[in-house]
Amino acid sequence: MASVVQWIQGTRPRTLPNSIAPVIVGAAAAHHIDEFSVLSTVLALVVSIALQIGVNYANDYSDGIRGTDDNRVGPFRLTGSGAAEPAKVRLAAFISLGVGALAGIVLVALSGHWWLLAFGAVCIAGAWFYTGGKRPYGYAGLGEIAVFLFFGPAAVLGTLYVQTGEITGIGIGSSIAMGSISAAVLVANNLRDIPTDAVSGKRTLAVVLGDKDTRRLYLALVAVPFLIALGMTVRVPYALLGFLAAPVLLPAVRRVAAGRGGRDLIPVLQFTGIAMLAWAVLVSVGLVLD
Repeated sequence: MASVVQWIQGTRPRTLPNSIAPVIVGAAAAHHIDEFSVLSTVLALVVSIALQIGVNYANDYSDGIRGTDDNRVGPFRLTGSGAAEPAKVRLAAFISLGVGALAGIVLVALSGHWWLLAFGAVCIAGAWFYTGGKRPYGYAGLGEIAVFLFFGPAAVLGTLYVQTGEITGIGIGSSIAMGSISAAVLVANNLRDIPTDAVSGKRTLAVVLGDKDTRRLYLALVAVPFLIALGMTVRVPYALLGFLAAPVLLPAVRRVAAGRGGRDLIPVLQFTGIAMLAWAVLVSVGLVLD
């Protein structure tokens, strides 16, 4: 039986900035036009984190029963390691996704935009079918696109829209920044797993591109938030605060650029996630100060 610590490890805590950072920026974008709501922001945060944990458990379950995680180099896996029964990991995924759905329903009810229920259903389906089902899109090289959309436009603009009923240029720019660096986290993860994924038949974008081009893609994606911050200064000069996140990202960039592989790439996910959160907080401060 898996321990509490192992179940917490199964949530993949290092990936949680992917779900927290977009909500912070979306809320700041709402505050920028004087429409900020604490309750809506908290609910959006619950939705985002619950869906993130749900997709992580779902990924653990689906990859585990397929044998993809049998020789995984990365962090601990509940199913692949045999620490937890697959059915229990699947149940944990369903519970997490259910919590996200419940919080989402309350959020939609408060906003009055009932069509967002369909949007939420798409997000939940995207979480499960990333590695679940007969034809998981994560095995077809579409994972990065999904991460960009769900943790970029969906999370940022969703948080903004439920509070303001509109989409702003600042929100769009921020969503592109968040989507890009979130996708970079997955790119780094899949870069590390190219050898094992290729053998197991998991055709990720990294497997398709190969080692060298995957590294180039990572470096391009992590540059996007800083280019966005620079562009935002036309309207929000304090957006330059986002550049203070660059030193946090530097260790990750160095490892990827230097051709490191295997376990040496595990810290890249952590550094990229922390840099994402730092960028979100710093730019949000800039939006509040503006």
